[in-house]
Amino acid sequence: MTGPLPDVPPVYVLGLPRLTAGFDQAERLDRRAHLLAHGSPPALPGHRLAELADAIALRGRGGAGFPLARKLEAVAHHARRSGVRPAVVVNGCEGEPACRKDTVLLCRAPHLVLDGALLAADALGARTLVVGVTKDTAETSVRDALAERGLSDRRRGRSLRARLVRVPERLVSGEASALIRAAEGGPALPPGRRVRAAESGLGGAPTLFSNAETFAQLAVAARLGAHRYASTGAPHEPGTLLLTVSGAVPSPAVVEAPSGVPLPYVLQVCAADPAPGGVLVGGYHGAWLDAPTAYGAVVTREALAALGGALGAGAVLPVPAGSCPLGETLRVAHWLAAESSGQCGPCRLGLPALAGALAATLSGGGQETLEAVRRAAQAVRGRGACKHPDGAARFVLSALDAFADDLAAHALGGCGRETAGVLPLPAPEAADAAEGTGAGNPPAAADRLAVDWTLCEGHGLCAKLLPEAVRLDPDGYPVISDTVLPGRLRGRAQRAVRRCPALALRLEKS
Repeated sequence: MTGPLPDVPPVYVLGLPRLTAGFDQAERLDRRAHLLAHGSPPALPGHRLAELADAIALRGRGGAGFPLARKLEAVAHHARRSGVRPAVVVNGCEGEPACRKDTVLLCRAPHLVLDGALLAADALGARTLVVGVTKDTAETSVRDALAERGLSDRRRGRSLRARLVRVPERLVSGEASALIRAAEGGPALPPGRRVRAAESGLGGAPTLFSNAETFAQLAVAARLGAHRYASTGAPHEPGTLLLTVSGAVPSPAVVEAPSGVPLPYVLQVCAADPAPGGVLVGGYHGAWLDAPTAYGAVVTREALAALGGALGAGAVLPVPAGSCPLGETLRVAHWLAAESSGQCGPCRLGLPALAGALAATLSGGGQETLEAVRRAAQAVRGRGACKHPDGAARFVLSALDAFADDLAAHALGGCGRETAGVLPLPAPEAADAAEGTGAGNPPAAADRLAVDWTLCEGHGLCAKLLPEAVRLDPDGYPVISDTVLPGRLRGRAQRAVRRCPALALRLEKS
């Protein structure tokens, strides 16, 4: 099985490098090396920066794909209306196990990201800049880059204060409201209601929130100008993009390529199997493409969406023809269910129900369980405090559409293929570290739930106390998710074990 990706995988470039310029000269571009590779960025007033972002059709590269020009205009509008100086937040929190492009930028080209963030801060008149990260490597690099520029959280006669925020390595940590809460000293969780950062973000100030690649693209565009920036890439989505390619490849890599590049070419460069069983595009909030569709695709947001895919966070994951793609989907679906922040019922209860219904379908449950999958997906859509349940539902439903033949085979008793586990998921040790086991403390052995069937009487209390890991079958008996329990669920799992009326539930070391 594939484990976690390295923080900074190898980088390949198709065509001329832009974001990765200078990577052939140094592992990390310090301030001097950065200026030699890119030169100094121009200063642009707010309206000019928004016009530039609009002219190059720059959208957020973190998953949602919201136009940056509209974000800039909205923040400027609310700042004028409220009379409050805005803030800028760089999202470098790649909580998705299949993504490393932002981490690569923050570790190897941190000044390019800071250039874009400072361009926006100057144009908007921002008073505060925050960079959020999840990994040690990114934290060290960004902290050094801020020091190289003389930026800190102290005034020292400066109009801008800059600081770094470290959050747990979880999928929800990079959600806008979660990262902003963490920057304010709270937990890195969505607040339970949807809040527009452009209206009221960091400290209640209008906040420009976007991910690291978006700011790096803005810095490149400011130097090149709209015309030169658009000299490469697809006409309606110009420039380059960063893709993290993993799954069934010899070695995970980050690829800088012009938009509009054929997807098969990207896979070929990474030595992927030329006849995969399917390709996941956009990551774990993205969508599956079957092999023929994937090998006819080009990499733009619009083109992938037209095929039922998604550019998302730029992850591309082929699976081998010998592995069951629906089994791969189920592994990730269980992980997505456990990644819920546990605050919204549709997410905390709905995502485990979605994974459980998919498991029942793959076990030959037939049309009834398949309809249960679709009902569970519909039940969570648009009902969470963040977009996590929407992305998880899209991911699962896309597998049903892309692998209809495999689904039919499972209904008749199985497709006959094992699940190789090539889609990367965090190791138990990494999950424990993200939950705060503490530096210097060895991670606890991973726990799994188990049932003593000679004792179980089907009371169902375990499913009520721990829906992320336990569901009930039609007879009311527990069905246990075959995944390691994340550290954050261990306390509730111990409670479920203690409260089992028949003493049939237990925790076992993996």
